[in-house]
Amino acid sequence: MTPTKDNTMPLFSVLDLSPIAEGSNAAQSFRNTLDLAQHAEQWGFNRYWLAEHHGMPGIASAATSVLIGHVAAGTTTIRVGAGGIMLPNHSPLVIAEQFGTLESLFPGRIDLGLGRAPGSDQVTAHALRRNLASDADAFPQDVMELMDYFSNDPKGLVKAVPGTGLNVPIWILGSSLYGAQLAAAMGLPYAFASHFAPAQMMQAIEIYRETFRPSQYLTKPYVMLGFNVFAADTDEEAHLLASSMQQAFINLRSGHPSTLPPPIADYWNQIGGAERALLNQILSCSAIGAEEKILDEIKTFIAKTEADELMITSQIYAHAARLRSYEITAKIYDRL
Repeated sequence: MTPTKDNTMPLFSVLDLSPIAEGSNAAQSFRNTLDLAQHAEQWGFNRYWLAEHHGMPGIASAATSVLIGHVAAGTTTIRVGAGGIMLPNHSPLVIAEQFGTLESLFPGRIDLGLGRAPGSDQVTAHALRRNLASDADAFPQDVMELMDYFSNDPKGLVKAVPGTGLNVPIWILGSSLYGAQLAAAMGLPYAFASHFAPAQMMQAIEIYRETFRPSQYLTKPYVMLGFNVFAADTDEEAHLLASSMQQAFINLRSGHPSTLPPPIADYWNQIGGAERALLNQILSCSAIGAEEKILDEIKTFIAKTEADELMITSQIYAHAARLRSYEITAKIYDRL
């Protein structure tokens, strides 16, 4: 299914890292993920993506294709996919077989977003038994090889079974200008990780749109942007909820990745200027507050970027509060 829109308002989708909250475990995270996906489907979100990360205490979605199958089996209409698979960690054939299997099980509902980063530190990447220097450089060739496995008439001698002839939409993911250039050159939809690396967002969007080459997969540019939402019934509660993700970012950037911590009241005033500057930079594509505040922030972001789709992520400690944040976001979409 090639991404399309029927109106000028961006579609809303969900990015879930299947967070492991402090004091919890991966099993509970997976139960929460499925519950959120079922609610997201009911609330009208367009797609539900899971991300590949390795060796991260607070992220349970390492075996991404397995978790996609779990979510797709527990839902009926929402598109489910990878945002994304870090292709340097895998052979293209293995990914073609995995997503060929998913597409065969859940026809017309599977997406495959591809990233160039390892989704881990270098020690963990080495444990995945890949040579990062050469594999990152080979990313365009690996994408082409993967696309060939899905084609009706693969050029290679090896066939992906299942995989051959299946229409699995491929997206290029990125947080720099490289992915924008590659997606434009290949005529593929582009998803930018503005939810945690917004520095080059506007430049990447401009490059992608200006240099896009129509292809058999996509006739015009299609931009999806990550956006953090911490929505609650009051601004004060929303800022409290956001402190969990803020703590996790500080922990990660200081070299001590952690599970998702419980929220801390007045956290912003308990950290130093350097930490605030880091969070202001990383979380500039975010909205924190009650419904009206979130509505205004999202309107401003849409006007600035003219995004075709927003991939909403809400890293919130308590599952009930995370559900509420997405419920408020769905109401905002209806109002827009």
